[in-house]
Amino acid sequence: MQAAFLVEAEKNRVLPIDDRGIERLIPQVAGRPDLMNGRQSLTVYQGMHGMSENVFINAKNMSHTITAEVETPGGAAVNGAIIAQAGRFGGWSLYVKDGKPTYTYNYLGLSEYTISSPQALPAGKATIRFEFAYDGGGRGKGGMGKIFVNGTEVAKGRIENTEANLFSADEGTDVGFDEGTAVSSSYSIPFRFNGKIRKVTVDLKSGTTARAERGQRDAMEKLSD
Repeated sequence: MQAAFLVEAEKNRVLPIDDRGIERLIPQVAGRPDLMNGRQSLTVYQGMHGMSENVFINAKNMSHTITAEVETPGGAAVNGAIIAQAGRFGGWSLYVKDGKPTYTYNYLGLSEYTISSPQALPAGKATIRFEFAYDGGGRGKGGMGKIFVNGTEVAKGRIENTEANLFSADEGTDVGFDEGTAVSSSYSIPFRFNGKIRKVTVDLKSGTTARAERGQRDAMEKLSD
């Protein structure tokens, strides 16, 4: 009976049989093709939306940066999501609330870690950069997040937990608004950005590069204390 099953399974392309669970969600672990495999950088533009996780760069479990080039009237009048991935049950969002650049990481809908600048954006063109320095030591660990505006650090904070495998099966990444469900409880969908987004780039950092940069930052912070 087992031999007959294997014959029919091969004939009907059932093989290989894979009973793994979470591992099958990760292309590199499951051993299937991945459009983003090996990609270290991705640039997206205002209006792009609904990008599912298999067509968007995977920044989980590693250090990375998100850099947005925007143009706004400045001050408290500026609001809206610049880029958001997934929603209220897990995801992240880089946005502006009352003029202040803000980043929220939503961990499984259980915790929200928010980092926000105390100052509003200046009028005109601005570059907003979020840097995440991953702790390492395994999957789903935390790290330190920092926000920069035009190269100047304006806010930082800890993100204690991150999701290791998958944010959502049906909510993608949006640029210029947040559709579906809101990543952050501080705003309501679609929370459209009322400025202009020229582009947003997500850059991944290898473990070696991230550790070296983290060591340099720690050394500089000790010197400044």
